[in-house]
Amino acid sequence: MKIVAIGGGEIGRPGTKIETESIDKEVIRLSGKTHPKLLFIPTASEDSESYYQVVQNYYGKRLGCITDVLYLIKNNQSRDEIRNKVLNSNIIYVGGGNTLRMLKVWRKCGLDDILKEAHERGIVLAGISAGAICWFKYANSDSLKFSDSRNPLIKLKGLDFIPLMSCPHYDSEKIRRPSLRRMIKENGGISIALENCSAIEIVDGQYKIITSSKMANVFKVYRKNDKVMEDKLPKDGKYRPLDELLKS
Repeated sequence: MKIVAIGGGEIGRPGTKIETESIDKEVIRLSGKTHPKLLFIPTASEDSESYYQVVQNYYGKRLGCITDVLYLIKNNQSRDEIRNKVLNSNIIYVGGGNTLRMLKVWRKCGLDDILKEAHERGIVLAGISAGAICWFKYANSDSLKFSDSRNPLIKLKGLDFIPLMSCPHYDSEKIRRPSLRRMIKENGGISIALENCSAIEIVDGQYKIITSSKMANVFKVYRKNDKVMEDKLPKDGKYRPLDELLKS
């Protein structure tokens, strides 16, 4: 079981610099292939074709992956077609956008169960922002802001491949930290808070923190004695038992 959840950062959209390359190379390393088959799922961005072009240029031309895309909103595909495409990949990479809408589409077409099968087979599951938080039990999500910017962040139920809560863009979006802390204070639980250019890598019940910037960090946020605690997780490259993160 292999998951890499990336908190945020650019991969080469026009007018931006690539920010997550060392993390993305680790995603490729985990596949065990020199030129892995990478399937991009852009459901959260409403099947954005321009987003896929960025992935083709970056993961394909720059990093040497064989890229393909799974459109679920524009194309009406059977469950067997979706399953075949997913399970014949070495890496699943999920893009950013509206997590709530994405998960609704996935559950409607059965992709949630197919991804669980891919996870159990050891296919690398990776993604950024929405594509990071979807793998967790719960997520701090801005999905309602896509329809109205005045809407609050919400606690969203994810796929539960990782039995924790998660929060992306912890440093780059000012609303994230107070929102997450409020959710933890009111509801308890434990969350992984990912800054841009940081990721948590989970392999067979162990985790480590990887970053593409020296300034980037990942935090464990939890409630203890009615106080919200925030522990910075070590960036020494060592794997540690995932169970350590499950204890508050």
